[in-house]
Amino acid sequence: MKNNSKNRRIVIAIILAAVVLITIGGTLAYFLTTAGRNEEQKLTIKTGNLALTFEDNDSGLTGNIMIGESREKLFILRNTGTEPVTTNMIWDGLVNTYLEESLSYTLEYKNAEDGEYQSLDTAHENVPQSDKADDFNLAKDITINLEDINQETDRTAILSTKFNLGDAVTELTPSQKTLAQLKLTAKEGNPDFASAATADETAEGLYSMEDDYGTSYYFRGAVSNNYVKFGGFFWRIIRINGDGSIRMQYDGTQAWPNANGGGGSGGTNRYTFTGKAWNTKNNDAKYVGWMFGGTDGTASTKKDVEATDTTEEAKETAATYNQTDSDLKELWVDPWYKTNIEDKGLSKYIGDEIFCNDRSTPGAEATGWSRDTGKGFGTNITAYGATSRIGSSWNKNASQPSFKCVQKNDAFTVNDKTKGNGNLTYPIGLITADEVVAAGSGKYEMTNQYYYLFKNTDCFYRTFTPSKFESVAAQYVIGLGATSSGVKWGGYLTSTGVNGSTYQTATVVVLNITPEYAATMVGEGSMTSPYQIPGVE
Repeated sequence: MKNNSKNRRIVIAIILAAVVLITIGGTLAYFLTTAGRNEEQKLTIKTGNLALTFEDNDSGLTGNIMIGESREKLFILRNTGTEPVTTNMIWDGLVNTYLEESLSYTLEYKNAEDGEYQSLDTAHENVPQSDKADDFNLAKDITINLEDINQETDRTAILSTKFNLGDAVTELTPSQKTLAQLKLTAKEGNPDFASAATADETAEGLYSMEDDYGTSYYFRGAVSNNYVKFGGFFWRIIRINGDGSIRMQYDGTQAWPNANGGGGSGGTNRYTFTGKAWNTKNNDAKYVGWMFGGTDGTASTKKDVEATDTTEEAKETAATYNQTDSDLKELWVDPWYKTNIEDKGLSKYIGDEIFCNDRSTPGAEATGWSRDTGKGFGTNITAYGATSRIGSSWNKNASQPSFKCVQKNDAFTVNDKTKGNGNLTYPIGLITADEVVAAGSGKYEMTNQYYYLFKNTDCFYRTFTPSKFESVAAQYVIGLGATSSGVKWGGYLTSTGVNGSTYQTATVVVLNITPEYAATMVGEGSMTSPYQIPGVE
């Protein structure tokens, strides 16, 4: 089992009544803090970031073990690094003169020093990372089996061994495995999100940030190695999710080059739809939701469902009750998925990762807007959580995007009710405003024509992220790529009402390729050699 720990150590008790084993398969996975012991006086064997320390300052074990007897040997296995590691614990120089069927062993652990031991199975085989503090004791029981054979010779048998470690092998996380499959390398450190990422190779590339599943790797700037071909369409990878799945945005029926200051080609072919409203009604804060409580036209009277709400009538007055689909979801996005993914037999390739429609309301102190009531329902003036992270018209300097969804109720999934809300019909959504900033837009309303999300057309396209309610419900969008006169000036992150349905209002869908199939993708990620699942066009 993989677990995370800060300077963790495994304390293992080997209780001997006799043993036959050369290698303990896999590493031992849990650590116990042993305060008060002077480890500098103990023998320690090291390999890579692993250290094996013996409590009795002796790496060996020698003796004659009779039926009914037991021996105990304690040692600590510590991972001093920051990544999961796998190794073998070796019984080195083993001398065992017991009969072949006389001896067996079990490995056990307990999660408290005075607790009861439980069997440690293969689910606990990996040495964990170093950032959490779960502590466990472990023990190895070695017993003489009372076989129906003459065991007289076991009276003088000997067991002698030394304990050692095999090579420490760093265990890749799910997202690192996908990274390796795509032959990608991430940059160290974090970029300046307040600055626009451009075609400058020092500003573009692949960076990492934590999401709800682990470490996510996201593309930034004018990258040209994130093309995917799937389902007859071209896509651009937004990021590799922490679980190893690939999050990608629709980019048309052909591979388009980056606009790079307006010099590249653009066209409405790069949008899934144009001229479609998120919701035709916009006079209630609830309409910022991908789903909302009550029917169109009924006012919300509270933000969230309360514990005392036991009836549908009570729940549907909550703005964030995921009961009714927005127009864009019901009329356009879900039908597109059914026609282009489900009906083509492609659903098995699509994962159920979170689409975050962040309706959190942290209040005026966090958002910096003096008019913000923090209520999030009805006609109450409200700024939503993203404004505190990535900016707004009243605070253009905020630029700290996050890939973590603040509220489970806003984490839209189909079947996953552990991390998500399980309210989607199909696993499809839109890019978040946080992902736009991470991709290189720069701070709020900063023009950038040099990152891969800039499509160089006279359309702006929607994100999944609410911005505010101030007489009308509004959400973040990626600004115009060009004016009707051909003046190139957009690519910025801004805000607009949910009921916009002019030609210039566009929608671009986002899907996730499952970790299983992400691990099979081939190609170079370029326009001419995009990543593909073998056998899937």
